[in-house]
Amino acid sequence: CRKNPDLKPSPEGEGGPAGPEEGRVWPLLPGQKVAAAGSPLIRPLRGQLLPQGRSRFSVDKTPPLYYHYTVYKIRYRGFFMKYGFIGCGNMGGAVARAVCKGAGAGDVLLANRTPAKAQALAEELGCACGTNEEVASICDFIFLGVKPQMMADMLDELAPALEARAESRPFVLVTMAAGLSMQQIRMMAGSGYPIIRMMPNTPVALGDGMIQYCSDDVEPDKLNEWLTAMAPAGRLDAVPESLIDAASAVSGCGPAWAYQFMEALADGGVAAGLPRAKAQEYAAQMLLGSARMVLETGKHPGELKDAVCSPGGSTIQGVRALETAGMRGAVFNAVIAAY
Repeated sequence: CRKNPDLKPSPEGEGGPAGPEEGRVWPLLPGQKVAAAGSPLIRPLRGQLLPQGRSRFSVDKTPPLYYHYTVYKIRYRGFFMKYGFIGCGNMGGAVARAVCKGAGAGDVLLANRTPAKAQALAEELGCACGTNEEVASICDFIFLGVKPQMMADMLDELAPALEARAESRPFVLVTMAAGLSMQQIRMMAGSGYPIIRMMPNTPVALGDGMIQYCSDDVEPDKLNEWLTAMAPAGRLDAVPESLIDAASAVSGCGPAWAYQFMEALADGGVAAGLPRAKAQEYAAQMLLGSARMVLETGKHPGELKDAVCSPGGSTIQGVRALETAGMRGAVFNAVIAAY
């Protein structure tokens, strides 16, 4: 947006629900919202869904102030955006980062129970922030990133907004809540809306995540659009919903156990005389390279392990120590406990 004092205000009443033309001029009075339901909503360059009077766009405190806005995609209730996130915690924020890379930050709207958290992330990513109701009203893909125990109350509040737009502008719910099936989410939302269930892990923030997903009643072109937006998150794999929880127990919980193993390796290195920083770097790079060996060669981990173990060597003695301590059984039991 830019201040353009040479432009004159549009005649009163223009640019209503029918939609304004690009480049329309709107008055901005101190304390007055630029847009409300039924009038155009303006997508800002960064951070704030509804710029208010004397915002950072203002350079003159004397009303009325006239601004030149470029208006994007005027549609249902003013305009729409592609991707909306309700909940910007560790997982929701990580997925939002990936979608901003895959679809462009200009098509992403963030909302959070604590608005300041959404605002901070929006400014970091260069996208917009708003409220849960705004996400439910104008976004094509609605990511539900709240904790499972908070899901029912949150969706109950949004049910009227979802129902009001279901016919005029269909949408897709995207849930990442562990332990809640697609059917349960639909019941909480009040109807059988198209839905995608995904199980990401925290490395999606770096583009190296593992995401399992399933869907119901989602049109193929919509699913492909979502897959394209999610591509920067890492590997995506379609699985039956019956396997989602088992998959999450491996790749969703697994990073925590990988960090435990990495920390233990570094502790051993320190005990053997390595500086802490060096021991941690070596352990982390070793795990990264070993994972690539499995994925890129397609070989069984046992075969790759055997290739490292020379007869009578130090590595096989370490393997013996781990087996004696019950490492294999402990990891096995961790997955079952998480599942």
